Amino acid sequence: AWPTLGDGVIVMLLTVSADPYMRYRIRSDGDYKPGEPMLGLVAGKIIESNMPEWKVGDLFGAELPYTDVQAVPAWKAKAFRRLTGLISEDQISLGVGALGMPGSTAYGGLIDILKPKKGETLWVSGAAGAVGSMVGMMAKHVFGCAVVGSAGGPAKCKLVKEQFGFDHCVDYKACQSAKDLAKALRQAAPGGIDMYFENVGGMHFEAAMQCLRPKGRVAICGVISDYNKAKMSPNKIFISNMIYTEQTIQGFHCLPWLLGEKGHFLEDMAGWVREGKVQVRETVFNGLD
Repeated sequence: AWPTLGDGVIVMLLTVSADPYMRYRIRSDGDYKPGEPMLGLVAGKIIESNMPEWKVGDLFGAELPYTDVQAVPAWKAKAFRRLTGLISEDQISLGVGALGMPGSTAYGGLIDILKPKKGETLWVSGAAGAVGSMVGMMAKHVFGCAVVGSAGGPAKCKLVKEQFGFDHCVDYKACQSAKDLAKALRQAAPGGIDMYFENVGGMHFEAAMQCLRPKGRVAICGVISDYNKAKMSPNKIFISNMIYTEQTIQGFHCLPWLLGEKGHFLEDMAGWVREGKVQVRETVFNGLD
């Protein structure tokens, strides 16, 4: 049945996202209820509206149930992100990628948490992924940093260097321990690293701390190595080493930038995509079951 327009809008979803954090939700102890639509990040267009700020045909990004056509009340639609004017309908998938959660995570973590300076060295784990690749491209092509990635296997490392423009990439699958990984990182960055963007956790974090320079910064937004585990793994860290080196570790999530509370994420990222400073590589499947 066609939804009834209330005080808000009726929307058509054009693309939905499949993200690593969803693993938590679909586990047996997660909050997803079988038989109900998955809730997640989407992009689409307005097809009916009772709100003056949203007109028919406007493009938006939001968090909604994965239902093709649905009515959204006004209070909820006020949190939509306006994509009209930034991209065209045939670019709508950017609304769940570079202009969505992955892009805002990369943007906020790099710019406001790590605060890159030209000439500094950044290490990024998960460098072939959605967030990690954009972190590295922004650091390299916008801020003038030296960028080292970490990825699993020669093919991914080749992608990270050749398509995304990283200076070096460490193949973590060739490393058996944090000590091995730190050794490989030192070969790529003999002077150590000034910044580490954490997507993975585990031995990556410990290797990064072994190579972190004085005044080094660590931004933590993901620990994908633990997402399938029943219990999270602790990390070993010597906090005494951080005192006179003035190192900082900060966790964060994307919402302040995604919702426009901090920075100018949508405008900045859309510009960098247009200029080719951030390359977009997408995996697309058509249709929903």
